[in-house]
Amino acid sequence: METKQAPIIGLVGGVGSGKSAVARWMTEHIPGKLIDADVVGHQVLLRDDVKSQLRQAFGESVFVDGEIDRNQLAAQVFGDDPQHVAARSTLEKIVHPVMGEIIREQMAAARKDDTVRFVIFDAAILLESGWRDGCDVVAFVDVPREERLRRVAESRGWTDEELSRREASQWPLPRKRDAADIVIDNSKSVAHAGQQLAEYLHEQHWLAAIRQKTDSSPLATH
Repeated sequence: METKQAPIIGLVGGVGSGKSAVARWMTEHIPGKLIDADVVGHQVLLRDDVKSQLRQAFGESVFVDGEIDRNQLAAQVFGDDPQHVAARSTLEKIVHPVMGEIIREQMAAARKDDTVRFVIFDAAILLESGWRDGCDVVAFVDVPREERLRRVAESRGWTDEELSRREASQWPLPRKRDAADIVIDNSKSVAHAGQQLAEYLHEQHWLAAIRQKTDSSPLATH
């Protein structure tokens, strides 16, 4: 059987929806590649050219010992008032093109690897940044707000106000949900959510043309 390019599945969802956990579950249980936009963003903030532009735009207040302080930067860019919106736009103009280049390179490399059955692209701002063009399908990871608040309060110490401030910097969740090809319920276990996505990929034949593997993954049993 001819080996085809691996499909790329983008994951989006509200803050605290657990989409990164779903992404890890998928790539751990089915031979796949994870591209994490947050990891790419961390890498980009270490680049001297990016730091130089951010220093010029935001000043020394967002630096500690010569490196970007993500908390200080977040304080300037997250929110829906004009000052935060303007600062976020400046940040995106500096960071997103560099991130996009790295992400496209990683996608291209994954597609050339015939051991990769699929690619999970985990990006909170996948839709806002215009990166959807690189995806074959987008899944929205759905969790009620009360549960998401409980999760971020426990894991990050965030308040209700902080969650609202972060989400104000992204598309409204109904818009994200409507833009997705499938909605995944992650209000229960991560395995439950992962199985839903695996079933969808099987039903849509996203892996039908990919070289078959002998493993115990959810897709291998269908």
